[in-house]
Amino acid sequence: MIGKQTTIARSVSFTGIGVHSGKPATITLNPAEADRGIVFVRTDLAGVDVEIPAIHSNVVATELCTVIGKGGHTVATIEHLMAALRASAIDNVVVEIDGPEMPIADGCSADFLDLLDEAGVRRLAASRKVVRILHPVRLEVGEAVLEFLPYEGSRLDVTIDFKSPLIGRQSYVVDLNRKAFAKELARARTFGFMSDVEKLWKMGYALGSSLDNSVAIGEDRILNPEGLRWTDEFVRHKTLDAVGDTGLIGMPFIGLFRSYKGGHKLNWMAVQTLLADRSAYEIVCDASPREAAGAGLASEAMAMAPSRL
Repeated sequence: MIGKQTTIARSVSFTGIGVHSGKPATITLNPAEADRGIVFVRTDLAGVDVEIPAIHSNVVATELCTVIGKGGHTVATIEHLMAALRASAIDNVVVEIDGPEMPIADGCSADFLDLLDEAGVRRLAASRKVVRILHPVRLEVGEAVLEFLPYEGSRLDVTIDFKSPLIGRQSYVVDLNRKAFAKELARARTFGFMSDVEKLWKMGYALGSSLDNSVAIGEDRILNPEGLRWTDEFVRHKTLDAVGDTGLIGMPFIGLFRSYKGGHKLNWMAVQTLLADRSAYEIVCDASPREAAGAGLASEAMAMAPSRL
């Protein structure tokens, strides 16, 4: 994990529809210089230069998906692309997007992994910076518990617990690398209950949601004709989301992320909780194995996002 920073070798594009707006959306991934990070650029705003780094302090909403924003301009549903970038160890990319919402593809990260394969990887001269967890940090909200723990690797341990017997309690543990992500998580689709989707439609959300990009859960059965891709596809998708949301740290982490009854908002809150505790982590790289803990990140973590979260 600790080595040289990377970017993509060439620009690539992808077009789809936004799951909430139902409108067409095109993204273009472009190579970026070292230490640029993952940056989203809105290209549809004439005369406005809007660059939004994909970091925790730029999160502005988390109710239905992860949304980042700056200066009143936003990009929604970034988590599936973020997961693919994180799993592929891509540190620096400029994501041009022609609207406020990412294309949903088929509700997972598989198409974005294919896009990154098409782009290729270019190694840069600069050293990669990584957050190493030094002591446990815990967040409890109601029944939900999320924590970062020391661990020699990058592991996610996710448990969900739904009243619906079609889901129930499911757990998944993965040591994150591209091979494992591609095989075990990338094709796990987003899901929702039809009773909730119908309410969202009336509110003007989920207008692009369909059986082509979501697992639809009825009262007593899965409505998708092909069924599930795995019997535990639900927790696999929640793990995929957690990979993308923890990417908002702004760099990879060495440690264990554990989640019980988590979600986008709680994932973001857990990242904020970690980075607010300067003693809980250090930043390491191959050029300087044990740099001062929290340099630059903790101060960003205190710049809280708007209260509508």
